[in-house]
Amino acid sequence: MSDSLSHSNSPTLRDRYLALIDQIVQITLKGQIRSKEQVYQMLAQQVVPGTAEIFERCLDERTMEIEHEIETVKDELKQAKATRSQRAIKTIASEWERAAAQNRAASAIAKAAEQIASSEPAYLLADLLQVIDPNQKQALTIAQLKQLATSLKQQATEIDPEMAAEVQQVAMGIDRGLQSWQHLEGYLVSWVYDAGQSAIGFENAPGQRGPWALWAKQVNSPIPQALFQTLALEQSLLEWTTQQYFHLDDWVEIALILQFLQRGLVGWTEQRIYDAKLGSSLAISCFLTFAAVWGELANGFMQATSLNSSHRERLADGCFQIALQILRAFAQKQYFPLYGGVFASFNGGHLQSALDYLDLPLRQVEGTQEKARILTLLGYSQQAVGNYHQATQFYDRALEIARAAADVPCEIADLNHLSRICVAKKQYAEAINYSQRGLLLSRQVGDKLGEANALANLGYSEVYSAQALERAEPEVYEMAIGYLQQGLKLSQQLNDRQSLSLCCSSLGAAHLVLSQPQAAIDYLQAGFQAAQASGDLYLQGLNLVNLAEAYYGLQQTEKAIYVGCIGMYMLERIASPEWRQAAGLLTVLQGQMGQDAFQKVLAQYRPQFMTAIGLDGYDYIPQLLANYR
Repeated sequence: MSDSLSHSNSPTLRDRYLALIDQIVQITLKGQIRSKEQVYQMLAQQVVPGTAEIFERCLDERTMEIEHEIETVKDELKQAKATRSQRAIKTIASEWERAAAQNRAASAIAKAAEQIASSEPAYLLADLLQVIDPNQKQALTIAQLKQLATSLKQQATEIDPEMAAEVQQVAMGIDRGLQSWQHLEGYLVSWVYDAGQSAIGFENAPGQRGPWALWAKQVNSPIPQALFQTLALEQSLLEWTTQQYFHLDDWVEIALILQFLQRGLVGWTEQRIYDAKLGSSLAISCFLTFAAVWGELANGFMQATSLNSSHRERLADGCFQIALQILRAFAQKQYFPLYGGVFASFNGGHLQSALDYLDLPLRQVEGTQEKARILTLLGYSQQAVGNYHQATQFYDRALEIARAAADVPCEIADLNHLSRICVAKKQYAEAINYSQRGLLLSRQVGDKLGEANALANLGYSEVYSAQALERAEPEVYEMAIGYLQQGLKLSQQLNDRQSLSLCCSSLGAAHLVLSQPQAAIDYLQAGFQAAQASGDLYLQGLNLVNLAEAYYGLQQTEKAIYVGCIGMYMLERIASPEWRQAAGLLTVLQGQMGQDAFQKVLAQYRPQFMTAIGLDGYDYIPQLLANYR
């Protein structure tokens, strides 16, 4: 309803609307209205845009007249007719609500198109992404997106030719994105059933299972097709992006395609109510995978020398804006992992680049509960790659925001993470203090997940504190082991694999400190399995590295080499500095048994290596050891 209200006092218009209402009532009474849709179409065609207030006053007038007639008329036939007229008026009112809502949406889309078309070039994509943000109360439907593209094309005929070309590209990108989604929609989850899989993890072997290869076959546009092929083969998305020349329509098309895919997959996983735990695990994987894709695309655009600096920056900023929209939607979910990170979807330096990219803009976002949770997620990721100072900054800021937003589970999680960082920095008194605060607060509010993690961290901190003080008496460790056992029991009751892995890992490390390698092995194996189930690469690698130490303590050299190599590779893959712990042990073993004997063990376990880390991982082991030396 973009027209003005210049006719608001016109009796002609009022008379027209009263006559329209009377006409609909009369033909309804004669049985000439077969469906509500006919009423809707008459209203949509004959009510002038921008004059809704006049029509509604007319409708109220006729409604009051008929109600008065029903109350005052004594003649049964006249009263029956008035009652039927009242039903017709109610139909008009309900259909008018629908028509008005449609008109409001059309008006909002027209305004949005006008806003986008009048943007400065640097803010064109930012304004577009604000309009199509799925976090809005009423996200745009496919029909409304089509209307937006149409409105943009119209706007492009009325503005400066140079800007018009860019607005036309945005409209073309929306049209192509919707067309591509039509081709992909039927294949959203079909690949799961075709491959006989029961889960979505996006971590399968290159070119084999997973959605990307199938989706690449279903789209006709070259850029989306190449993107999916790159992801299917697990090639560097950053390198691929730097080698492409992206026009605005290419970028907009990809933005819409990936948005629909991500939302569709999350919706599908959330509906798997027969296994809520599995459904939430898959949804987490979807959120993190798509956020990771946009993070790598952002870094690729920042380094794309084929683009001029202004075009490069706005594409990169657009990628960040989408990644942030995904993370914000994720942070509002009940299953948001306060004890996990984004590293599970990144490899090595790509993770670091993405974290660096997300850090600065995120500082500009207003303090909200969602921001606290995103900062916690990123803090855990930085912690995994050994950036303890940066991780601490994330957690401190998240702690402040969580308290202000009264998000107590997030506050407890940050206290627990800070405790773990203090252990890594050998600040054991501070670690104990943070975990005690987390334990007290979690028990006050009944946060069992926070309590399990606080118990694990408290026991872990106490063990390492006692070791640093060289207090080897068994009774010194009894209380610490007791905390860890309580945390383990609670994690098992909650069936939370992430917390279970942390508790088992901590118990394994504690028994290593106590020179009890056999007991450590049992816990570390359980911890590794739980970490695998939760998809936490960091805890998987950490458990394997400690497992190698335990096997070494039992002089089971071959097993120590096997699990140590896998743990080293996994931790180096996510850029965690703790890969060097495994490399140090493996270097010692290599020196003790000789190069030939060491290589013989690697060759002996080659089939197992191929299953666990693939041929590339197996071939990379000697290079990693050389890098360590």
